[in-house]
Amino acid sequence: MQSKQNNDFQLTKIIATLGPATGSVDKIISLINEGVRVFRINFSHGSFEEHEKTYSYIREAEKRTGIFVAIMGDLSGPKIRVGRVVEGGVLVVEDDCIVFVRDEIIAGSKGYELSFSSTLPEFITEVKIGEKILIDDGNIECECIELKTRNGKHELLCKVIIGGTISSSKGINLPHTNLSVSALTEKDKACVDFAVTHNFDFLALSFVRQAEDIRILKNLLTELGARPGKIITSGGDLGFSKLSSVRDSFIPIITKIEKPQAIDNLEAIIMETDAVMVARGDLGVEMDLAEVAILQKQIIKLCQEHGRPVIVATQMLQSMIESAVPTRAEVSDVANAIFDGADAVMLSGETAVGKYPVQVVRMMNKIAFRTNNYIKLNSIKAGTDMEKPDLSFRAAAIAKGVQTLVKEIDPKFIVVWTNMGGSAVYLSQHRMQVPILAFNAEESRLRQLSLLYGIMPIKMEQPKSGSDFINNIDQMLISKKWAELGDAIIIVSGDPINRKGFANRIVIHFVGESVD
Repeated sequence: MQSKQNNDFQLTKIIATLGPATGSVDKIISLINEGVRVFRINFSHGSFEEHEKTYSYIREAEKRTGIFVAIMGDLSGPKIRVGRVVEGGVLVVEDDCIVFVRDEIIAGSKGYELSFSSTLPEFITEVKIGEKILIDDGNIECECIELKTRNGKHELLCKVIIGGTISSSKGINLPHTNLSVSALTEKDKACVDFAVTHNFDFLALSFVRQAEDIRILKNLLTELGARPGKIITSGGDLGFSKLSSVRDSFIPIITKIEKPQAIDNLEAIIMETDAVMVARGDLGVEMDLAEVAILQKQIIKLCQEHGRPVIVATQMLQSMIESAVPTRAEVSDVANAIFDGADAVMLSGETAVGKYPVQVVRMMNKIAFRTNNYIKLNSIKAGTDMEKPDLSFRAAAIAKGVQTLVKEIDPKFIVVWTNMGGSAVYLSQHRMQVPILAFNAEESRLRQLSLLYGIMPIKMEQPKSGSDFINNIDQMLISKKWAELGDAIIIVSGDPINRKGFANRIVIHFVGESVD
């Protein structure tokens, strides 16, 4: 599989959520050509039959474009929603008293004018007096005032603080309640099984509150053969260095930070997970909105200090669901995530249900290219280096050395032969504003590398020697017109090149220079 011939190499990656607006091979091909490198399948919506179709569309589009793309399955988690409500919804106003009940009812019907059911009735007994209950992304706010029993069943009485119309399936958020429910529901377990069967590249875990939530998913993946048991924590290279073989089945976990409890346990969660998503939707509902931008920067910084890839998501170009042009504030939002050094920025409704899915990706790619170009031209450091990289890993030490060389010689590319993938991950972490051409023979690993900052994954069969590899690189760069004779590149590999997990060689090479 060959990579797209495009001189504007991507540094910051783009994730797109698929949905009705992008439900065809041709549309997915257009998204790839505009810059999408990871596709999100949201398990909150659709059936397994629909997900099966989407999965096949992505792989067919990948085959036709010749560009490696990853697939991320997003687990729903214990998202609580309002049960059935009469058509048109129920209007509640300030000081109304509404009741949450355990039985399945139709809210607004006779006898249940201000009573509501939910998809998780257990929450009724876990909310404490005085705690907030937020409905419809926080647009409606209530406060718990009493837990009582009627006919042997618990009911939760709440006073409306901010009113609005409550309709079926609206989200319920409990920002101050420590629910005992697991972050992995029975539905999630079925989705994990589907993801493993179909060789998904990543799984995103929702509503994580503590590190133990991540360990539950790790154990399930290990039982299903999609995570070697020895990968307790992934370290600074997504766990690739701990695999026995590049062909080992391994689905890294992306933890979504969207609960106040996750903020309280942030460092432990980051240490436990493989990667992180700043999920600003529910985070902005459950916490003070004025804190979200600050939290985003803090989360990104901590991820980078611990060597964890990080994604910024939710409402990045939200207005383009309806408009062909984003707001100026949205453009600044995307650019600021890039200045902070995010590996990727994500589109949700913009590409799933929006009117302009192709245009929104084109716009995001344009913002990313212009911002990264400004960062390079002005010698700005995007993001933060690992605080204490484990330099006992050769790949980490090599990457640190490459960072120094890049400042001195400004190479056209960093080229890496990565047997397991770890060397490329460590290089990516330094945000060097130079494209990293990562070569490997295993397609599954190349897809996973598609998420990471600066990396362009390219398939190549195992070279016979280091000289053979360099000659192949020269030929490819010249034939694709990516470089000219005499251009400087930095090459990272092992010596011998076929030794697994053993990056110990840096070569400063000028394209066309004899290496025999």
